Amino acid sequence: MHQAVQEKAAPRVVMIQRHAVVTRLTHWLNAVFFCVLAASGMQIFNAWPQLYWGQAGADSAQAWLALGPFPAWLTLPSAQDLAAGRRWHLFFAWCFVFNGAAYLAYGLLSDHFRRHLLPRRRELAARHLWREVADHARLRFAHDERARDYNALQKLSYLAVIGLLLPLMVLTGLTMSPGMNAAAPWLLDLFGGRQSARTLHFISAALLVLFLIVHLAMVLLSGPWNNLRSMLSGRYAIQKGGSHD
Repeated sequence: MHQAVQEKAAPRVVMIQRHAVVTRLTHWLNAVFFCVLAASGMQIFNAWPQLYWGQAGADSAQAWLALGPFPAWLTLPSAQDLAAGRRWHLFFAWCFVFNGAAYLAYGLLSDHFRRHLLPRRRELAARHLWREVADHARLRFAHDERARDYNALQKLSYLAVIGLLLPLMVLTGLTMSPGMNAAAPWLLDLFGGRQSARTLHFISAALLVLFLIVHLAMVLLSGPWNNLRSMLSGRYAIQKGGSHD
């Protein structure tokens, strides 16, 4: 009898479909585009590794932040070819924008954002958020039915990236373009000058890199093969039945 109870309580693993084809495709394209953008952006930044606020930024004494150059092995396409770096950055920036627009259109038309990314009211309660922070700090991750959907911390971070950081990076990038300054001079007013836009562009890119590092760490700590498989085939393994932490 005791053995039968033990067997009944043991969880079983089932496969669910977690990510749609469009989500998976745009995810991997974004990963490639962002890596090239980061590498070419560092190459461009190395030409003048100082940040300013306002319109002008030629005086080193007025810089609010001065960094040493990024290592050449982190940059693309060449540590010495600034013109090529700008061409690479512009080309992949538009690839990034069009790919993001495709994901945005899919998310709105399929109701993906509301169903999967919009936090429920109970998930925004301070007690719930604090419990999730504590679970993450102790590396306790859900592997049962709760893993079907994103948790509240994931939803809030994804919404911050999609709704704030990415639009900020795109708009500040456009503000640094002389052609866009002529076509949409209000961008300069919005960000307080081209140097301010450059600073905000750098900050938003740095925050996106930080998000990527944390994202990869969570993928590795919560089950790398299961997470990778879900982004390749859409199939994700969860446990049903039994007791869970």
